[in-house]
Amino acid sequence: MPSVPNYQLRPRPAPVASAPALDEQQRAVVDHPGGPLLVLAGPGTGKTTTLVESVVDRIERRGLSPSEVLMLTFSRKAAGELRTRIGARLGRTTSGVLASTFHAFCYALVRRFADAELYADPPALLSAPEHDVRLRELLVGERDTGRVDWPASLRPALRTRGLAGELRGLLARARSLGYDPPDLVEAGLSAGRPEWVAAGGFFAESLDVFDQQHQLDYAELVHRATIVASDPANQAALRREHAFVVVDEYQDTDPAQVALLQALAGDGRDLLVVGDPDQSIYAFRGADPRGLLRFPDRFHTRAGDRAPLKVLTTTRRFGPGLLAASRSVVAALPVPGSLDRDTFTQFREPASAEPACGDGAVQVRTFTSPAAEAEHIALLLRRAHLDDDLPWSQMAVLVRSGVQSIPRLQRALSAAGVPVDVAGDEVPLRAQPAVQTLLLALRMA
Repeated sequence: MPSVPNYQLRPRPAPVASAPALDEQQRAVVDHPGGPLLVLAGPGTGKTTTLVESVVDRIERRGLSPSEVLMLTFSRKAAGELRTRIGARLGRTTSGVLASTFHAFCYALVRRFADAELYADPPALLSAPEHDVRLRELLVGERDTGRVDWPASLRPALRTRGLAGELRGLLARARSLGYDPPDLVEAGLSAGRPEWVAAGGFFAESLDVFDQQHQLDYAELVHRATIVASDPANQAALRREHAFVVVDEYQDTDPAQVALLQALAGDGRDLLVVGDPDQSIYAFRGADPRGLLRFPDRFHTRAGDRAPLKVLTTTRRFGPGLLAASRSVVAALPVPGSLDRDTFTQFREPASAEPACGDGAVQVRTFTSPAAEAEHIALLLRRAHLDDDLPWSQMAVLVRSGVQSIPRLQRALSAAGVPVDVAGDEVPLRAQPAVQTLLLALRMA
């Protein structure tokens, strides 16, 4: 009988990275003795390096176990990058370091601590489009049953997608502020907004329906995770487990996520948050960039003092040319009221680490149509590749709206012979060219 080969899968050894050279401000963050700390970090100032080195310092010099570190961020890609870079610095895999998105961490909390019978089956998370569909189904039923007293001006819109989307935004905002349905009703009565009163009644009904169907939207997930983490017994267990908490892109947190952090690390423990109030991208879903500057008032040291603030003041991403252009743009932004003038100047006017990043240049061009713009971008990229020998992999095109711009640019660049790699989460499935063709065929069938 022939022998059966024995195959073994062995993990690749973790890449090893040497310790980077830190500037004075980065070193001050890494050497912070403990307690809450806010770091303002503009683009290219070494924010991620500082976060990684702070974790490495706690593990290698201060004796923390990797499992005692919790890192929270806003995308799976960012969480994966943090894990990879920490592993490279430690020279080993870091399965113990928990680098997670807020929502993944909240889901784990709910599954771990919530009522076992209530969550015997894992709750299904509703994406924004799925939530819109479910709300619209409930609204259609509302028009037939009349259980909620909707204002006459809204009744004709109960079957529309637009109202479902607006209602989803209102309920998510209410949850991010910690509102229960009666709170939304009370807010509507106080403000003379009958639509809020009706939305509060609908809010209560939708929660009952979603509970019966084991479904959660993301705002409800964070709300319930905060309730779980605030329970004294659960809170004690979580604080024993997480001696050092790190938050990336803190300016994108909403009030509910801040409340979760206060439950996890509001006792003056080692908490490092990094952010840039000029870069908030999630205000449309309730994020409050001003909350970043209120961090020292919300998180105190164990001695009762306000959390200290440090600023990273050297950019390595661009030289004087781009730096001057960026300063002219941010000069139009309001001065954060809680920052003193010196701190504000350090943050808004970083120095350039010449000659490491060169000078750079800024050009502004306008076009008569989106098609002309796409063709010109393709021309610029081909010229840089053919005339300047610049690899395709070192070029990038940034757009304001992925749904509207990326498919058009992708077609134009491909037609011009420019290879295109679109980030997987930039274009929804329905907007992919092949899927659009299929959807059109289905509509015409």
